[in-house]
Amino acid sequence: MLALTMNLNYQIDNYCLNISFLSLFISMICYWLIIAFPKKTFFLKFAHFEVSLANILLVYLLAYRWLKYSYFPLSNLYESLLFLSWSLTTIQLILEFKFKHKLIGAIASPVGTLTLAFSSFLLPKYMQEVSPLIPALKSNWLLMHVSVILISYAMLLIGSLLSILFLLLSRNTKLNYTKNNNLTTTYNDTLILKNEDKLNLLTTIDNLSYRIIGLGFPFLTIGIISGAVWANEAWGSYWSWDPKETWALITWIIFAIYLHTRINKSWQGEKSAVVAGLGFVVVWICYLGVNFLGKGLHSYGWFL
Repeated sequence: MLALTMNLNYQIDNYCLNISFLSLFISMICYWLIIAFPKKTFFLKFAHFEVSLANILLVYLLAYRWLKYSYFPLSNLYESLLFLSWSLTTIQLILEFKFKHKLIGAIASPVGTLTLAFSSFLLPKYMQEVSPLIPALKSNWLLMHVSVILISYAMLLIGSLLSILFLLLSRNTKLNYTKNNNLTTTYNDTLILKNEDKLNLLTTIDNLSYRIIGLGFPFLTIGIISGAVWANEAWGSYWSWDPKETWALITWIIFAIYLHTRINKSWQGEKSAVVAGLGFVVVWICYLGVNFLGKGLHSYGWFL
């Protein structure tokens, strides 16, 4: 009877997860279509609906585990992937509501789609099952530390991707910054409209990237500090140079450098975007790459 119940729960989880993945995949296609066909506003509305549907299903999956097993579902790789996907969709919806720009969805939806695809299709079944918490995880810091870190990852990933897009679109374009940190460029009369449109687009992407990373960095800082406090409670040391801790510090340094380059006029634009692009890679190494090594206190012990 217990095995039957567990199998039924797995099927329900898998069903909701697959629908969430399909919804995000459809939204991703719709965002790309609205960029290709700007006048077809139906695609944008449908994309918003699909992202919202995926977000609601992810809330259900997380809430169901929380209520059934009496701890917030952040204890293993599968649950953290669900929470990261929920964070990506939630932040995407909030940013789109605030900034009213479809580029945010076009950038964020592929990340959410791939994250859910990884958790649904690549993780083995045993990693998706609930297991008893180890003593170190039986703490209120589980919710405080891990949730804040994953929310920061979501923001930093979206902001970094916008910087990568900025680099791709600004190739072969000479950019300058005014005293007010606004982008300027020189263009011929015959190409004035085209270049003005491109400049406006680059300015929007650059500002969005800076604002989103600027929001994510404090969350990362709080997450690292709360993790150090939790580590002292659980293991008797604030910092042990565990691989996850080391890469978290590297991630913090990379984005601290990025924010510093935004102050320095000579580093703004392409140079700062390169730093943010490096941050995109470092975040994934910190989140997934270190775990797959099977070493350290934060390892999930599974290698692809």
